Amino acid sequence: MKQRTFEKAHQQQWEDLERWLSHLEQPKKQKQANSGQFPQLYRQVCQHLAVARDRHYTPHLVERLNRLVLRGHQHLYQTKTGLTAKIIHFILADFPQRVRQEWRLVGLSSLLFFGPLLTIFISIQINPALVYSLLDKEQVNMIESMYNPAVERLGRNREADSDFEMFGFYIQHNISIDFQTFAGGILFGIGTLFFLLFNGLYIGCIAGHLVHVGYSEPFFSFVAGHSSFELIAIVLAGATGLKLGMALIAPRRLTRLQALRHAANHSVYLIYGIIGLSVLAAFLEAFWSSSMALDPLIKYSVGGTLWLLLISYFLLVGRNRAT
Repeated sequence: MKQRTFEKAHQQQWEDLERWLSHLEQPKKQKQANSGQFPQLYRQVCQHLAVARDRHYTPHLVERLNRLVLRGHQHLYQTKTGLTAKIIHFILADFPQRVRQEWRLVGLSSLLFFGPLLTIFISIQINPALVYSLLDKEQVNMIESMYNPAVERLGRNREADSDFEMFGFYIQHNISIDFQTFAGGILFGIGTLFFLLFNGLYIGCIAGHLVHVGYSEPFFSFVAGHSSFELIAIVLAGATGLKLGMALIAPRRLTRLQALRHAANHSVYLIYGIIGLSVLAAFLEAFWSSSMALDPLIKYSVGGTLWLLLISYFLLVGRNRAT
């Protein structure tokens, strides 16, 4: 549908919502915010905004609809204005909806990350010497020592003295990878492509070598618990980086700077969620994954359940809420 036709079809609804908002912004009438046709109008305009963004309509139209949505959100949720309520709304609606909106880029990012990971993993089982194409002998020895079945704590950095120190280390490590992958999109997507491919190969190389030398159980029992959060965060960071790159390569009706700003503004919700996933991954990695007291079967069960829950979350949560 062309923009002019789209505007003509929905102009009346936008004007109706503007009248409602003007009415509700009068202090004595704010209590009526959740009555009448206002909630339905608000949800419809939210949908119109999502369509306008997806079809790359003019910034003027997108900005108008965005202002309406923001004003409507303020009134519709004015009884839940606290930070906690905003976080809950983000988790239960905004984040999974934004991921679904970018499903094409998420799929491409997944292919660029998991494809090399699985390829090098299988290749090392056939030709073990391939591990040295990415890692030197010292790195290989260090990795083997971290996942040796005889160690007291799996994945332990030998210079760290406590789980809390490791928690901080993992947060910094995870978020730095996510940021590099996202920010690489500014280089017309080339940086993002590099970090997705490199991290996929690097992780697959480590996993393939540890399986080859017989350290499968220590390694997989360590990564099972936090891998869903950590790896999906990398994939989503890749999707946001690719979005920046696509905005620069194909800005359509906008200038490259306008397209970049638009893509960055649209991606900010994903960035918040990516940070949350990385912090959760770091918490599990520090306090759960490294423990040798837990039976590997328990770790596998928990890890598999978390993968299933996280995938279900992105596929199903927020579908009945306004986008």
